[in-house]
Amino acid sequence: MIENSGLQAMISILIHLSFLALTWWALQSLKFEAVFRYPKSLQARIFYVLLAIAISYPVAKFFLDYVVWSLMLPQIYN
Repeated sequence: MIENSGLQAMISILIHLSFLALTWWALQSLKFEAVFRYPKSLQARIFYVLLAIAISYPVAKFFLDYVVWSLMLPQIYN
């Protein structure tokens, strides 16, 4: 397992930001014009950012948990 908590924090931040960017990129393919009255408004853009965060956080959390669990597997034989 990752022993250095500073390194673990830095990796977690990078993973979360990477998945946020990936989610933002994926959301660009959706047409939100049909959902919002004014799709270029500040409210629509804030909603877009919050939606990207709401989707990316659980995905990044799952990925980080999966890595931690994978690193714990060798402890079965100890």
